[in-house]
Parts: sequence; C-alpha cells; structure tokens
Amino acid sequence: MDSSRRKTSSNPSSKDDIEGGTIFFGVHVFSYTELEEATNNFDPFQELGDGGFGTVYHGKLRDGREVAVKRLYEHNYKRVTQFINEVQILTCLRHRNLVSLYGCTSRHSRELLLVYEYIPNGTVADHLHGDRAKNASLTWPVRMNIAIETASALTYLHASDIIHRDIKTNNILLDNNFCVKVADFGLSRLFPTDVTHVSTAPQGTPGYVDPEYHQCYQLTDKSDVYSFGVVLIELISSLRAVDIRRHGHEINLADLATNRIQNRAFDELIDPFLGFDSDSLIERMTTLVAELAFQCLQREKEMRPTMDEVLEALKEIQEYKYDNIRGEIDTVGVLNCTQPPPSPETDDVVLLKNSKAALSPDSVTDGSVSTSATSISSG
Repeated sequence: MDSSRRKTSSNPSSKDDIEGGTIFFGVHVFSYTELEEATNNFDPFQELGDGGFGTVYHGKLRDGREVAVKRLYEHNYKRVTQFINEVQILTCLRHRNLVSLYGCTSRHSRELLLVYEYIPNGTVADHLHGDRAKNASLTWPVRMNIAIETASALTYLHASDIIHRDIKTNNILLDNNFCVKVADFGLSRLFPTDVTHVSTAPQGTPGYVDPEYHQCYQLTDKSDVYSFGVVLIELISSLRAVDIRRHGHEINLADLATNRIQNRAFDELIDPFLGFDSDSLIERMTTLVAELAFQCLQREKEMRPTMDEVLEALKEIQEYKYDNIRGEIDTVGVLNCTQPPPSPETDDVVLLKNSKAALSPDSVTDGSVSTSATSISSG
C-alpha cells in the first residue's frame, strides 16, 4: 500500500472514509447508502439474527455478493470499541472455520455496520433448538464434525493469542455442507503472550461463562475451553445451555451434565435420536465426548485441558469409529478420567496422545467438579 493510502487508512475521519471506498484496518469501507440499499433499508424480513450487540441482516451488494450485515445497537455505549475490536481481530485472521469480514462502514458513519460473508445454513443453535431442528439434519457424524471444526477454529485463535470470550452454539454458523464458521468477535480479546491472565469484568452469555472467570475476574484461554465444554454437551444432548423450565439446580446445562456424568447416567443426558440406545459405536463415542466435556467443565481452570488437547482428543474419538470397524482397538484410553486432571505443568498427561480406544463410563469419578456454574448476561 502506498504512503497516501496508508495516510487515508489511519485517518478514518476523512471524507473518503465516511463515504466509502477506502481501507480501514485493512478492510474495505462501505458507504452507509450502499449497505442500506443492500438490505432493502434494513428490512425486518431480512433479519438473520438478533444478539446482544446488534441485529444481522441478509443483503446483496451491487457486485452480486450475498452478505450478512451486522447493525450495532445505538444504545450500547461500548459499540465503537466492539466495532473496532472486531475489525482489528478479523483482519489479521485466516482460517477455514472462521467467518470472513468483507468490510465495514467508517467509525464516523451514520451507523456502525460490519459486513461478513453470508453463511446460508443458520447456526448450530437453530439446528439443535430452533426451526431447523425439525429437519433432523444433525446426525451424529455431522455433530462430531461440528465439534472438531469448532475446536480447530478455537485452537487457531488461541495460537494467535486471541480469546473469543463468547463461544456458544448461536455463534457457530453452518454452510450448506454443514461446515463450521465461528462468528461474533465483538467480545474477543488479544491476549498478551507474557502474562498468565487478563483482569477484566466478566462478559459473555448466561450458561457459557467460565465460573472461575466470573468469580476472579481473570480471563484466560481456559475460559473458552469451559464455554466449548457447554457446546459439546449441547451437541450430545440437544438441550439448551439455559432452560428455566428445568429444575432449579439444572437450569444451567453444565450443572445438569456434570451431575449425570458423575452418576454415570449417560442415558439421561445423551439424545436418544443420535442412536445412543441402538448403536453401540455411537453409544461409545457420545460417552467419550461427554467425558471430554466433563474435563472442560472443571471449575478450576488448571484442571481443564487446553484447546489443542481437546482438539486432539476429539480427533481420536472420531478415529475410534474407524479403528473399531477395523478391529484395531488397543487397550489405552483416549481420556484419563480416573482422577482429576492434573495441572498442565505436571508430567501427567490428561489427554493421551496417539491412543485410539476409550475408557468405560465407570472411569468418570464423582469428584473435582462444582455443580455451580454461575454466569452473567452479556454486557
């Protein structure tokens, strides 16, 4: 980029930037008029979703590209910070399982708008709990792939020193081939490499927020691991992360799941639609995923695996399917759940590498998990 272009990019108050057509933090700047036109004046019938920070609309640009346009709420006093945060983070990331940012309006525009690639098949939450659930399209193999691809995206983020901070099934988009695109980086934080945690007021979605983060105000990459543990439980149970229709101590899915897993009542947790009662292989694999989620939901962050370890374990569980068919199962378990997972600094390995078999459900102990998963609403 030449020096004059860099000068324009670094001065978002310039007239060109406000009108569109320049570059802001490395992405194209759209004019408000073009995006208003693309969304048919933000037609309510083109709404794709409504979250804590804005409404997303389906649109079509003048060049024919279909897009998702996020319109940040005017009443949210943090919206400029969230706007710049999401632009900065998404412009430096490239991963097949992360949504792509096409551009935005100027921060001085009439409204703050973010323009993403359009992902046509809704969210994982839609398919588990919403209108798309009636299609019964999320078979066990599809759910297993969703888990692996989401874990892959999170592993990449953590390797890039970024914490997502709002992992939930509503932020996991699906294309027509049910491939994952993780979205919504408004709460994400760039994590300094020379510190163990960032002290910040807890933010996130009820049912997914790391209870230690909530209690101690210390954000780490293990906060994403906890949230992903809730996602894993949703994938095997088809239950909502929070449901006030459940008994008081089980309103939070994390509480319900840890109780069932500790009591080895997997049949009371895993969705029978998946074939848990009729297919021994699916019973085995879903039980393994439940045991992995159990580790992710440990109350103390040191007891949880890293996302890299979670991804490795999920891949081994998927391989278990093929190894079982070939009759090549050895005697070593994918997960070592016979005792509370040790600190990552110890020599013990929580998630055994290069192993392709599972432990019995009896390997899950009754200790180490609190059944309180206090969470807060998004800020």
